[in-house]
Amino acid sequence: MKIGRNDPCPCGSGIKYKKCCDGKQEAGEQPSGTGEVMGELRELLKGQSFASLEDANAFLRHHMQQRSQAPIDDFHGLSSEQMHRFLHFPFEMPHLVTFPSRLDIAPEAPIMTLVNLLVDAIGEERLKATATGNLPRNFCREAALAFLGEEGYREKTRYCGINTEPDFPELHVARLVAELAGLVRKYKGKFILGRECRKLLAEQGPSGIYPRLFRAFAGEYNWGYRDRYPDFSIIQQSFLFTLYLLQRFGAEWRTSVFYADNFLRAFPAVLGEARPLSFETAEETVGRCYAIRALDRFAGFLGLAEIERDPAKRFSDEFRLRKLPLLEHVVQFHL
Repeated sequence: MKIGRNDPCPCGSGIKYKKCCDGKQEAGEQPSGTGEVMGELRELLKGQSFASLEDANAFLRHHMQQRSQAPIDDFHGLSSEQMHRFLHFPFEMPHLVTFPSRLDIAPEAPIMTLVNLLVDAIGEERLKATATGNLPRNFCREAALAFLGEEGYREKTRYCGINTEPDFPELHVARLVAELAGLVRKYKGKFILGRECRKLLAEQGPSGIYPRLFRAFAGEYNWGYRDRYPDFSIIQQSFLFTLYLLQRFGAEWRTSVFYADNFLRAFPAVLGEARPLSFETAEETVGRCYAIRALDRFAGFLGLAEIERDPAKRFSDEFRLRKLPLLEHVVQFHL
């Protein structure tokens, strides 16, 4: 049976064949899980007889389809076929997951707070961009004070003030995502609100704006933009699996390590992308990156999870989290 390069890999990873075991076979390696599948097929074909090659292929295709639809423990009940769709068609499978285009509650999230500040500052008179195309310094300082509060602002500026937009990374990311969502754009050296943004604000308010920000952050914004980790593209590509885990386990406080371990069990191949380091293992590197990108800067920043750090462990990267009510309004699983 010929496997298409864009088909789900028969090893059950949920990833496309061309990005999983196809390259390993070309290199002469034994792909993880593929040997087991081939052994299973050999046993299945024993004693079988077919009138034609087409009949044999039809038989194998039917078996592989059944296999791909079977729940997998490491995917917490998802099948490899469902995982494949989670990874490659997250917004195109209403039978599995839906994303309302308008929320039925007012969204409370850090990104929404910052976008509201930006929208108010732009208003009808627009907001002049700097020579480098960033937001003006005074607005960045005012937004930081409103967002962080006086004590948080003092802590933020203890060693370095806010002189440019990137000095306030949360605002910088919010502005970039708002542009990717088509809500804000630059025109003749000034930031202006897009026509669709003004319409949504007038008719739906923040409840209509948030879904646009969510899609832009999940699908267009580069999650690795603010860190120095390797690409690890599967972390962003599997955002829906992260939300699935959070939906299943997030009612109780759990550690970031808990979610990182579940991610690694689902996608162990990502460990091969980690750079060898003398002071931490590949598991620690990927787990740390996953916690930062998927849990803190995605789920936390978009108001889908509440994050709590231990003040006594100031320099620790670990934290605990639980889901917030907004999650169930943003993404609805039908599994």
